[in-house]
Amino acid sequence: MASMLLTSLRSSPLTSVQAAQFGRMSWVSAELTNTSPKSKKTLAKPGVKNIVLVDGVRTPFLQSGTTYADLMPHDLARAALQGLLNRTGLPKDAVDYIVYGTVIQEVKTSNVAREAALGAGFSDKTPAHTVTMACISSNQAMTTAVGLIAAGQCDAVVAGGVEFMSDVPIRHSRKMRKTMLSLNKAKTLGARLSLLGSIRLAHLSPELPAVAEFSTAETMGHSADRLAAAFGVSRLEQDEFALRSHTLAKKAQDGGMLSDVISFKVPGRDIVSKDNGIRPATMEQLAKLKPAFIKPHGTVTAANSSFLTDGASAVLIMSEEKALAMGYKPKAYLRPTYATPKVLEKSGLTLNDIDVFEFHEAFAGQIMANLKAMESDWFAQTYMGRKTKVGAPPMEKFNTWGGSLSLGHPFAATGCRLVTTVAHRLQKEGGQYGLVAACAAGGQGHAMVIEAYPQ
Repeated sequence: MASMLLTSLRSSPLTSVQAAQFGRMSWVSAELTNTSPKSKKTLAKPGVKNIVLVDGVRTPFLQSGTTYADLMPHDLARAALQGLLNRTGLPKDAVDYIVYGTVIQEVKTSNVAREAALGAGFSDKTPAHTVTMACISSNQAMTTAVGLIAAGQCDAVVAGGVEFMSDVPIRHSRKMRKTMLSLNKAKTLGARLSLLGSIRLAHLSPELPAVAEFSTAETMGHSADRLAAAFGVSRLEQDEFALRSHTLAKKAQDGGMLSDVISFKVPGRDIVSKDNGIRPATMEQLAKLKPAFIKPHGTVTAANSSFLTDGASAVLIMSEEKALAMGYKPKAYLRPTYATPKVLEKSGLTLNDIDVFEFHEAFAGQIMANLKAMESDWFAQTYMGRKTKVGAPPMEKFNTWGGSLSLGHPFAATGCRLVTTVAHRLQKEGGQYGLVAACAAGGQGHAMVIEAYPQ
């Protein structure tokens, strides 16, 4: 969402007067209460195949460089797939297709979906492919699964995502790479010595990966800082929202709400059973942190940003007919996938119809800028071609079990977490409709309506 808003703002920037109209928002901790009506219309349509979420799991999301540090991405993806099989009792040969998302690829396992599937014991006859769409990669994996089922090509698809930030690929410089390739082709000792003699100190400078857009070279944190400034989001507001996220995540974790998390025995290490980035603090502690991106005047800090995370997720998506035939009780229907205003219009719903909201929290400033934009008639008219505002979600329905700021954000695994959380919250709170939304680098985004399966 951050990069989507910035893409719009580049064509018609906000003035200081316009930015001032986006008032301060307060982030009071939401209580886990059931206030949702239960008698709304269904989005099912005659003659259109219903597609359902049977179940979803994820490994614990851990801060990079901790317990998962010695693994590889396919190890985490394999664990998620095996966890899904164990939870559902699904026969491996019942899966028609596997789709996984990933952002920063391990060069040894470029098609991580295939490697993880084979490692989890799936047949080599079950096709698997990997997609990448920045932070909505597993959202795209799920959308692909829905499309395969809707088209009648498959009845059961496993979708998921994995990210492993503990060991990102670091490349030699381009000059060094060219020299090494030439060395490999050199036919004589003299040619090899000549090439070795051409190496200079500058050749040894590595190319480090950056969480930045290639087209603009801007990091996500820098984008979030500019976005917060454009919408008048203060440091205090961002810290308050971050504290809210951690507080609610801690409450959900202690209350056993995060039932999608599976235990994972890390080879040579301990069994991991819960996320390790949930750390409620005080406002005074948060206020002491310095800006992380735009220094010294920025407002985005390590505390109000999502942290680098290792983790994987997986969901089982089936046609309703197949799921029932196999004896499953689905958790939810998966409905249209667009961006938030479009998905609501396509579904014939309004914000008031939505009982559960789960938005990806890349940065507190990004979330709040979006909520302020959704509350603005001026923004809707100027940038969205709408007559009136979309409206912001009520906070008592919004990310009430924490979010990416606290639970962690393994880039390509977050989408499945969001969808599974919506399904679980709808069951717990007695709601009917949930809305998932997430942003991605390149000015892209994803939204999906999820309808609770009748209990």
